[in-house]
Amino acid sequence: MSSDTSDVSHRSSRDLEAVSEALEVACAKHWPEGSNHKITGLAGTSTNGMSSETLLFDLTFDEPDGGRTTLNLVARVAPAKADVPVFPSYDMPAQFKTIETVGQLTDVPVPAALWCEPNPEVIGSPFFVMRKVEGEVPPDVMPYTFGENWLYDAPREQQSRLQESTVAAIAKLHSIPEPEARFAHLQQPESSGSTPLRRHVANRRAWYEFAAQACGPSDLVERGFVWLDDNWPAETETVFSWGDSRIGNVLYRDFEPVAVLDWEMAGVGPAELDLGWIVYCHRMFEDIAAQMGLPGMSHFMRADDVARSYERITGKTPRDLDWFITYSCLQLSIVFMRTSWRQVHFGDRPMPASVDEMIMNAPTLSEMIGK
Repeated sequence: MSSDTSDVSHRSSRDLEAVSEALEVACAKHWPEGSNHKITGLAGTSTNGMSSETLLFDLTFDEPDGGRTTLNLVARVAPAKADVPVFPSYDMPAQFKTIETVGQLTDVPVPAALWCEPNPEVIGSPFFVMRKVEGEVPPDVMPYTFGENWLYDAPREQQSRLQESTVAAIAKLHSIPEPEARFAHLQQPESSGSTPLRRHVANRRAWYEFAAQACGPSDLVERGFVWLDDNWPAETETVFSWGDSRIGNVLYRDFEPVAVLDWEMAGVGPAELDLGWIVYCHRMFEDIAAQMGLPGMSHFMRADDVARSYERITGKTPRDLDWFITYSCLQLSIVFMRTSWRQVHFGDRPMPASVDEMIMNAPTLSEMIGK
């Protein structure tokens, strides 16, 4: 998940040299004895995302035939509590199982998941390891809507190809049969709501309360939850939901996905959860571009276009999409509460007079809920 267009300093306090040594020891459980495995080039990445940590490294080892092989790998690591994580908790085994399940049941491209280490004592946090996939990501910093990047500079037909192929990947995820059984490890307790959507919103409410414990309550977000209840949509078919369905979480090659990433928000619920999220995440970057006096990409990822593409692919008409776009805006407001508090915590910005001033997309949320 991305949440800021500013400098991403203070994301992690890990000692990468110590992590590299610990990872090398951990790899011994997954490679044959005597393979002489060696980790090199461990480095973090700050291009996209502000939640889980992503570490890149190379693993070189001896093959039985006497040759030596190098694998390019990625470790997805739960953030340390001291680094002010976005979410209250990070279930890395659940993320690992989700990637494995998606890879087994669909042809949606996901990285090859190699192993998961749930023990936080190994490198300081639970983590899992995947094969690295080469591709291009629409940048978050600075946002792709600002210009001077591969997506912005592409011809319109290529931008449309990327949009269509991404919606198609989402539709394939939604086609997984029996999602509540196959992704039981992602479901919220039934005590939190009578339907998957009710439980989803209850989970987000608990997430907001976690954020408010640190920086104080937001009057705007509180009113947003009231608006959701007052305008509750018709319940629709339950599908597997990617959760963080935005183009900044996809690796592309020739404007088509080669790896779908970031599964920490995955769950089950209406298809519109993913459709609203991909539309609003683009709108958020559009709003920032407009504030900077930049032309942006108003022709791209429009709600009506996304809905038409989804209907053409699946035969199912998205319903109440405006509600889900507003819900997406509210969720990102909670993200901003956490990332802004992180900046306050590390002395990168002063605490504002009002918590609502910490929320970058506050004007949009206020407009959407009409207050």
